[in-house]
Amino acid sequence: MSLGIIRRVEKGLFTIIITFLGLGIASLFAADSIKDVRLPLTLALLVAITFIGAHVLLEKRKSTADPYIFPLAAMMSVIGLIMILRLSPDLVVRQTIWLMAGVAIFILIAAGLRDYRFLEEYKYIYIFCGLLLLLSTILFGTTVGGARSWLNLGYFKFQPSELVKIILVIFLSSYLEEKKEIFTQGTRSFFGIQVPSLQYIGPLLIMWGFSLVLLIFQKDLGAALIFFGAFLAMIFIATGRWSYIFSGILLFAIGALLCYFLFYHVQVRVNIWLNPWNDIEGKGYQIIQSLFAIGSGGLYGTGLGLGHPKLIPAVHTDFVFSAWAEETGLLGAVALIIIYCLLIYRGFTIALKAGDGFGTLLAAGLTTLLAIQTLVIVGGVIKLFPLTGVTLPFVSYGGSSLVSNYILLGLLMNISAKNGA
Repeated sequence: MSLGIIRRVEKGLFTIIITFLGLGIASLFAADSIKDVRLPLTLALLVAITFIGAHVLLEKRKSTADPYIFPLAAMMSVIGLIMILRLSPDLVVRQTIWLMAGVAIFILIAAGLRDYRFLEEYKYIYIFCGLLLLLSTILFGTTVGGARSWLNLGYFKFQPSELVKIILVIFLSSYLEEKKEIFTQGTRSFFGIQVPSLQYIGPLLIMWGFSLVLLIFQKDLGAALIFFGAFLAMIFIATGRWSYIFSGILLFAIGALLCYFLFYHVQVRVNIWLNPWNDIEGKGYQIIQSLFAIGSGGLYGTGLGLGHPKLIPAVHTDFVFSAWAEETGLLGAVALIIIYCLLIYRGFTIALKAGDGFGTLLAAGLTTLLAIQTLVIVGGVIKLFPLTGVTLPFVSYGGSSLVSNYILLGLLMNISAKNGA
């Protein structure tokens, strides 16, 4: 695909996205969900300028990066803004600022970073900084929703685990690429399975184990699940050995069982998942209201601004998918899932077309993070999995999540541009 066609495709998609944002605001006003459109329209104009400016910068840099992943993420961000305006209008200004900051960092990485491959050279520095961030949360963090996973910086709160998951993938990509043959062939036999010696697998296990221990102390088990899933996926991508997957799943099952008996927080979430009706007016209220909301949406939904999603506690963060499903119906919910599937597909396509092992592992690992997080939160709100408290990427309210996801997107775009993927 030529440079001109790539950027024209992107421009056409952004025209649709900006039009959708305007129609969303108009729908909320028509439904009397918002009383004054001046602020929302001003914010919409700022968002439009931000997206168009990012597109122009990519065009000026003659970027040959994938023309679909940025518009797909932008569409989800716009859906998020519309839903936050619907659910918590007082937070929409803050979310808009975070979105503009995220896009600015995205452009800095996508078009300003000369070559993503230099990241491979400083893997131990990254992981040290990442673990330091997690440790600082243990020592100085504040508890929100039962998890001690936030740093209060005065004007805003920051969730270090959102950034650490990207650092983890960068470290794993570099380390596994360097030691790929050793991990694939092994150096010694353990119960008939060829495994690397401790000197090779040790740093990996120490880093992974320390991260999970810190996250367990934070009680941020949703992030721990995402970390573990990404770790297993990248080991498999690098080696192609199912033995790592099976042993990892066994370790996870043992760890999950221990967490259940050790932490009341985990017991509550598992018990709610198994039968929320036992405490319908207490701890089960949130998930039950989510199921009612999704069910009442039917095929076409109640219409934007015409449902009752505010009956769900913390709806703008953990349960924004339920609110969207109620007001746009099964069709809207499936459409949103399709957008995620397309973004994940493009991410793995970038990984397959990367011209080097590090780029392949990095793109695949970042895409896996996005896929696991989406699966965990959507599965949680429909009661397929226990609730974990993670956010829906690009859609849920939250500055840490939004900015970190645009950092992830910027790295994918940079890999794509360097390899013409």
